[in-house]
Amino acid sequence: MGDQMQWARFRWQRLVSAEASYSREDTFSSRRCSTTYQPSRSGGKHRTVIPCLARFNEEYEKVSKSYMNNSIRTTKYTLLNFIPMNLFEQFHRAANLYFLFIVVLNWVPVVEAFQKEITVIPLVVVLTVIAFKDGLEDYRRYNFDKQINNILTKVYSKKHQQYIDKCWKEVHVGDFIRLSCNEIIPADMVLIHSSDPDGICHIETANLDGETNLKQRQVVKGFPEQGFEVNPEKFNSRIECESPNNDLNRFRGFVEHPNKERVGLYKDNLLLRGCTIRNTEAVVGIVVYAGHETKAMLNNSGPRYKRSKLERRLNVDVLWSVVLLLLMCLTTAIGHGIWLNNFAEDPPFVVPEPNGKQTQPALAGFYMFWTMIIVLQVLIPISLYVSIEIVKLGQIFFIQSDIDLYNKKLDSTIQCRALNITEDLGQIQYIFSDKTGTLTENKMVFRRCSIAGVEYSHKDNGKRLELYQDVDSDDEEYQTGTLNTKSDLKAQSCKTLNRPRSSSSLNTLTDRCPSLHVGYAQTDTHSPCHMAFSSRMERDVVPDPQLLRKYNLISSPSFMPDESSESGSLETKYIIEFFLALAVCNTVVVSYPNQPRQRARFPDIGRTPLKSLEEVKQLFQRFSVRRFNTPSSLNGTDSLSNSTSSFTSRLSIFKTRTKTPTLFKGKEENISESSQKDQPSENQPPCNIEYQPEVEEAAGSLPSKSESTTTQPGAGELNYEAESPDEAALVHAARAYKCTLQARTPDQLTVQLAAVGDLNFQLLHILPFDSVRKRMSVVVRHPVTGQVVVYSKGADSVIMDLLDNSPKDDIQLEKILRKIKEQTQKHLDDYAREGLRTLCIAYKVLSDAEYEEWLKLHFLAETSIVNREELLLESAVKLETNLILLGATGIVDRLQEGVPETIEALQKAGIKIWVLTGDKQETAINIAYSCKLLRPTEKVVTANCNSKDCCEVLLNTLIKEIGESVHGPSGGPGSGFSLVIDGKTLEYALHESLVETFLELTKQCRAVVCCRSTPLQKSQVVKLVREKLEVLALAIGDGANDVSMIQVADVGIGISGQEGMQAVMSSDFAISRFKHLSKLLLVHGHWCYTRLANMVLYFFYKNVAYVNLLFWYQFFCGFSGSTMTNYWILIFFNLLFTSAPPVIYGILDKDFPAETLTRLPELYKSGQSSEAYLPSTFWLTMLDAFYQSLVCFFLPYFVYADSDISVFSFGMPINTCALLIILLHLVLESKTLTWIHAVVLIGSGLFYFVFAVIFSATCVTCNSPANPFGIMEKYMSDPVFFLVCVLTTVVALLPRFLYRYVQSILFPTPTCKAAQFDKMTPEECSREIKA
Repeated sequence: MGDQMQWARFRWQRLVSAEASYSREDTFSSRRCSTTYQPSRSGGKHRTVIPCLARFNEEYEKVSKSYMNNSIRTTKYTLLNFIPMNLFEQFHRAANLYFLFIVVLNWVPVVEAFQKEITVIPLVVVLTVIAFKDGLEDYRRYNFDKQINNILTKVYSKKHQQYIDKCWKEVHVGDFIRLSCNEIIPADMVLIHSSDPDGICHIETANLDGETNLKQRQVVKGFPEQGFEVNPEKFNSRIECESPNNDLNRFRGFVEHPNKERVGLYKDNLLLRGCTIRNTEAVVGIVVYAGHETKAMLNNSGPRYKRSKLERRLNVDVLWSVVLLLLMCLTTAIGHGIWLNNFAEDPPFVVPEPNGKQTQPALAGFYMFWTMIIVLQVLIPISLYVSIEIVKLGQIFFIQSDIDLYNKKLDSTIQCRALNITEDLGQIQYIFSDKTGTLTENKMVFRRCSIAGVEYSHKDNGKRLELYQDVDSDDEEYQTGTLNTKSDLKAQSCKTLNRPRSSSSLNTLTDRCPSLHVGYAQTDTHSPCHMAFSSRMERDVVPDPQLLRKYNLISSPSFMPDESSESGSLETKYIIEFFLALAVCNTVVVSYPNQPRQRARFPDIGRTPLKSLEEVKQLFQRFSVRRFNTPSSLNGTDSLSNSTSSFTSRLSIFKTRTKTPTLFKGKEENISESSQKDQPSENQPPCNIEYQPEVEEAAGSLPSKSESTTTQPGAGELNYEAESPDEAALVHAARAYKCTLQARTPDQLTVQLAAVGDLNFQLLHILPFDSVRKRMSVVVRHPVTGQVVVYSKGADSVIMDLLDNSPKDDIQLEKILRKIKEQTQKHLDDYAREGLRTLCIAYKVLSDAEYEEWLKLHFLAETSIVNREELLLESAVKLETNLILLGATGIVDRLQEGVPETIEALQKAGIKIWVLTGDKQETAINIAYSCKLLRPTEKVVTANCNSKDCCEVLLNTLIKEIGESVHGPSGGPGSGFSLVIDGKTLEYALHESLVETFLELTKQCRAVVCCRSTPLQKSQVVKLVREKLEVLALAIGDGANDVSMIQVADVGIGISGQEGMQAVMSSDFAISRFKHLSKLLLVHGHWCYTRLANMVLYFFYKNVAYVNLLFWYQFFCGFSGSTMTNYWILIFFNLLFTSAPPVIYGILDKDFPAETLTRLPELYKSGQSSEAYLPSTFWLTMLDAFYQSLVCFFLPYFVYADSDISVFSFGMPINTCALLIILLHLVLESKTLTWIHAVVLIGSGLFYFVFAVIFSATCVTCNSPANPFGIMEKYMSDPVFFLVCVLTTVVALLPRFLYRYVQSILFPTPTCKAAQFDKMTPEECSREIKA
């Protein structure tokens, strides 16, 4: 023990010394800031906040001048810089630079190919369209910013010395802000006053993280005067805090008073911009971050950009198109030089240079190279990128309009937050899923428990859950009045006199600007009609009859414990402490419908308690076990130290928290005498206790029945608002046994205990749950014994290691404790095998001396700015040792509807599924079997190791075992094995030296379940598999602990479930149920990929087929760069005539109906192997384009070979044939033809003919020196023209038609076979599938 204490002191000194050395630095480097935000010039890593008061004027101006004001500006442009900035941004895109290069090149006289104005048209059209879109979006941002900046709020004016109305944009760091209920917080500010008597402020953070549960915030310690509103003129302190950063869950700093006393600041003291004040009439705060330095704005990073797999493939093929363009231009340049060199004399048709000399053939060839770049510019499918964006918007529209992805209960549909990776949904190879809330409902219901080694099955509760129909009837409670939403309930509960305009919802403002992504305004959250985690299924717990009898017997006044039975006396104590731990060890907020939150008051002096103090004290003394309460009591140390020279008495900020209860002051004699007597009779008169004036500061007291009933609306009307479903389930369970959490304040918890009344626990500290400790604890002072008690709950793998295993003086007691531990562990294993979520409940009692020693270290941690998290962790670890095990709980979390069917379909589709969960191994395995991830017919191999060497040996052994089985007579590759690995072994497996071995093992397994995994391990696993195996990975989860995994995956999907919206806000797509994943991937994913892949190939084909016509003509015009088509039709061919059909093709084409894709998940495998868009497919498409261009050029050439038609007369049939071939080629490739296809295709053809006729009839000198006048009019009456068009089109498309027909008859692919199913009856289809 001594060594441990020395180590702890050394560790603390090292961490604290880091802060000390840091504070001695004069300057701070912004490079050391851990956030992505660049601090203010004078900020460094610290920020000093000086109050905006007259006496601080000089210092305020000096310190705060470099801090931002509260005005926000999310627009990119102003009226003056819109055109230059927008052009600058647009020319960062390669496509626009290419267009610009072509335009500039055409202005060079020696390489000019077209009229200068013609080449400008495509660039101007693209720039104008994009500029209009950007300008419209920016104007909407401007209107939103204007509304936000002009919201009014109450700001203290040092000139008028009162609060006056100011706009949000006029708020500065150091200003005092006064807010009323339902007002939105204008800036990040430290809470220094609340109208609540306990210094509590409730806020709703839905605008930040989507969570609709109320959060508690506390007034800074050291500001205890809560009976009046703070007068800013009396504020003499200054604030030192960390520089602005985007971490919503952290705030470090301190308030320094004039006497140099420091009070620590943490996140519970900070009100964040964008949150809404609820259930609190008025608050006052001082601004520490404003405007773009607030945490909400720093989190406004906008949508993340991801590049899809198809887009990466597309970029490679664009480079191949560039290579092809260069080869064609080089061929033309060489041909032109050779052609000129063959003339013995200077050719008369070549224009000489100004000096009269002829251009050398080599130089002329060089010029011709650049001329052909201009002529053949459309070979590079630049317009393809614009078309892809339009197609993806259309695809997203249809995905979001799918009624099958709509959740009627939540009134929510799928959200597509990433616009550029829809096609990746059709190529997923690995899915990494969370369990709780993703595969399950995340509706935690108390199912079973074990107390003191005795298991209570709660069979009636189990039957209730089996028969329960998931219909939440809570809506009736809220539909009886005029209030329909939770927000309305909260609004109703506040007195909002003189309510300013800032109470208008930011969501309302956002609805007017739906395209905006502004921090707190980017979430559209549905407000449910009931409190989270408080459905009837969750709260109506049926008690176990055996446990209920024991509990009622214990709380009965006539109960007499068996003094001869050590185990019996211990069990009675454990039962009471167990339910007290369930009621106390949480962060649940207690509220009442339609009423403000109230605090249970202490009784007046003259009132008679429900039970006499002596009777209550004796009740708890019955359960005391000698030499057992604490380690100190085992050593004979009195746990009720009354030292007046304690450390806490010297800290003014702890006076109200650590004062020895006045209830026992001067009465130790009575207590000790009473403890030595036998059990008193029921008729014994109560002790006369003289209440002191300080009674309201006592550690705990027992209010009268009349007080309880007057201040509390009634137990039946309590609402529990928990941050997690586990907490709510345990509090509801305790309430079922009449151990009811009645009220919560920062300093006190009121628990109503059966037959005793209200017990007011002084709340000293809360050590919240974190993924490292995997537990949470509360430190309270017991209202009867006055002892400091630590209640802890957490994972059994952690709690079991923290139990007190020291030798006891009482051998019998030691045996009992050992047996309790063994029995509890057995019950935990049984619960896990049933698929229940397990938690261990433990506690310890501290002596005052032990508490004071720990408090010194904890005080340093709370007031530290640097290394605060490490110090707090060390403090918690030091406290949570030598615990006493009370029992364990088993909580059921039902599978979501359709999960087994969804997983089965996804596995048939060839997708490997990994479940990454923090649950026990047995629980995870049970759930995996329930959802059909694991099958009874396969072998499940487990990996549980305690060392890296052991892990390496085990992994190699499993690989060998699976390999031998696979090559045996019964095995297919990996079909009969699944892997289950725990968190500790996974940590070893992720080591660099074992990564390859681990991945080799997982590749041979059909499914993998990772248990006890941390959020960091989840993201590491996803990243490892994605990068090492080069596969497309999808991660899906519902909670904040899944965010890192979702962000690192190729596709991240969030489920809008019970744990807020953190996962949704970090995801690419958001769904409300896991079952929706099946249709999203197997149907919409397949469609998106095949549509986009086919459209991309069609674009390449279209461009190559048309450009080659110009290339073939060069062989007949001396490679001079001339064209047989007028420039206007040449430019508009791709820009207008053939631009719409491929877009419609990419949005509406369906190779299979949704029913077929759902019935045959195996069809999804074609997307995984990228069958629709392979390199071979690309080059076959290019060959087809070359063939069609040859037919389209040479067939009309041979028909008109001996005629005397002009160049443009020769080009018109070629252009017309090319248009018909390209449009009909799309018809052959389309799997679905609708009236929309017909309208667009026919419309494109008619548009071409109408334009050509009008152009040839009106344009005489549009294409000087040639003249296209009257050409199209003449051809419209020429039957040879139509015959050429029909014959050319048939010959060009015949090979592709024959290829498709022969392939479907002689060499049908699985896709071709599946296409026949739509023509069969259901019976024939079923037989074909089985065959």
